[in-house]
Amino acid sequence: MGRTPVTTPESLSFRSDVTVELVKSSASDADVLFAARVSTAGEQSLDELKKDPERSKGLINYLMRDRHGSPFEHNSMTFFISAPIFVFREFMRHRVGWSYNEESGRYRELEPVFYVPDASRKLVQQGRPGKYVFVEGTPAQHEAVRGTLEESYEQAYAAYQKLLAEGVAREVARSVLPVGLFSSMYATCNARSLMHFLGLRTQHELAKVPSFPQREIEMVGERMEAEWAKLMPLTYAAFNANGRVAP
Repeated sequence: MGRTPVTTPESLSFRSDVTVELVKSSASDADVLFAARVSTAGEQSLDELKKDPERSKGLINYLMRDRHGSPFEHNSMTFFISAPIFVFREFMRHRVGWSYNEESGRYRELEPVFYVPDASRKLVQQGRPGKYVFVEGTPAQHEAVRGTLEESYEQAYAAYQKLLAEGVAREVARSVLPVGLFSSMYATCNARSLMHFLGLRTQHELAKVPSFPQREIEMVGERMEAEWAKLMPLTYAAFNANGRVAP
């Protein structure tokens, strides 16, 4: 039908990591302060943009502690993220304060890059739903996961290539591909929406409310958190000091 599949098992790529890049931002602690002080200072609140936010870290902590959340929304961060599709399907449950644009399997041929967890990924779930833990897998289990996933990915991508070679539209052929396939997207948020995400999708010793995220989305969250901490250090410190609960 005018196209010959060229993908071989050797041309598939397997990854155990995720990629998070901060591509654009307009976010600082001063953004929190001018938004908060408009309540009492009106137009004079713009003076906060010229001041050292360190002088007002007590106000940031107060806003965080007493959960006055809206001043934390007047900023923006855009991340470019590469991760398995199953991570994005969890990610997009976060809707308030988030914008997404993901690469499309309708408009481009999807690359053969797939997720295979490395030896650090805990494999075995113990306990009942709502009260369980993950523990280390045995070497045999890790080998079974790696071998089975790679074999499955090879078969799925070969089927995808076969359908494309038959002239089937990309939007139909992609149906055979698994959620372990890597995708990429832009995700834009503000500090308040990011704090809510981190409160649910990361585990942390300072968190007042325990969270039980899937490890792969936690990996994304950890990388986003590291970028945000550099942009808004006072806000980040207040978030941690007050139990990592979004205001």
